[in-house]
Amino acid sequence: MENTAIIGLQWGDEGKGKIVDLLAKEFDIFVRFGGGANAGHTVRFEDKHFALHLLPSGIIHYGKICILGNGMVIDPFSLISEIESLRSKGIKINGNLFISEK
Repeated sequence: MENTAIIGLQWGDEGKGKIVDLLAKEFDIFVRFGGGANAGHTVRFEDKHFALHLLPSGIIHYGKICILGNGMVIDPFSLISEIESLRSKGIKINGNLFISEK
């Protein structure tokens, strides 16, 4: 697959994050392009559960690049908290997370 977009037709829990997580092994780059920290989903990966609010679920897969796009509302405190929570569970976030300059 070259490019795939997972887009919901309504606000709320449609399972978009879970679909992205299921397809993760097929892709190298994950971009979240809208929303803010009020959104979120829980992803189960191996034997751990991860509650994500700002970061795309691709962040929990080793070697994947994640981008927070220019349509997002990013609360820096929420972002730092989420990164610290993931790091405490063994997820490496170093050179694989980018924020759009726009």
